Amino acid sequence: MIRLEGLSKRFPQGGGVEGVDLEIPEGEVFVLMGVSGSGKSTLLNLVAGLLTPDRGRILLAGREVTHLPPERRELGYVFQDQGLWPHLSALEHLLLVMPRPDRREALALLERVGLLEHAHKRPHELSGGQRQRVALARALARRPRLILLDEPYSALDPVLREELRLEVRTLLKERGATALHVTHDPEEAMLLADRVGVMSGGRLIQVGSPKEVYQSPSSLESFLAFGRANVFHRDGEVLAFRQEWVARGGDLEAWILESRTLRGETLSRVRLPWGEAWVRLEGLPGERVLLRIHPLLRFPKANRPDASLTATPYLSPEG
Repeated sequence: MIRLEGLSKRFPQGGGVEGVDLEIPEGEVFVLMGVSGSGKSTLLNLVAGLLTPDRGRILLAGREVTHLPPERRELGYVFQDQGLWPHLSALEHLLLVMPRPDRREALALLERVGLLEHAHKRPHELSGGQRQRVALARALARRPRLILLDEPYSALDPVLREELRLEVRTLLKERGATALHVTHDPEEAMLLADRVGVMSGGRLIQVGSPKEVYQSPSSLESFLAFGRANVFHRDGEVLAFRQEWVARGGDLEAWILESRTLRGETLSRVRLPWGEAWVRLEGLPGERVLLRIHPLLRFPKANRPDASLTATPYLSPEG
């Protein structure tokens, strides 16, 4: 569906993307992750046509669109600020962008996103979540080859965010839409993505299924992109593991310092031989426990930009 070949864009003040190669097949939901400044939004804007690359090509369904304006790329957009027109109703938003305006089809799409009874309301009469649904329905109404989503849920409250993003994935799959979605939220990536790409320093450093990237990160940057991390710096290396990679029954001595419960899950702060960590473990403060950490990853300390591109399982605290 979409292919990026050696895509690069640099800004005078720094930042951008460098040499990105990526192919997203038809019908896939691809989620791009990375910290602020990693280049993910720049990459999305290049695909959208809002920026022109310094080098590289963008192909959509086999047709090069690198230098085409946004309106000629057959894309749908769902951005954080929604970009709704204040003078139009929800229904009018859809009719305006449809290749062949069809009131019945537009109403059916609004019903699918739970907005049929709000079809004649303008943006100021809708809640934040409802406005986001209008933006999604408008993007789908264009019947685009590709839908771009740029952190569309970040301004919503947590409950609404969780509800809406699952509905969006279902709707995208029902319509067979291809999507490129940008987020910094690891939970969102796990819920939505068929595949995940991690960006760091303007480069795409790992691509794989959410489970693969989560459990087998190729770099410290990929590991940190998913959060819930414990990281320890030692001479010449970095030790890292996730909270849920810890279990009782090993030979690693630890002491429980405190426990907290979050969403029915007990997390404990423990003292390990090389420092303190939060782990998924039940116990009492002051209790001595013997733990097993698997896997315990080892990364080289970064002395150059690409120094942490290889992760090695590290199974013994003694090295």
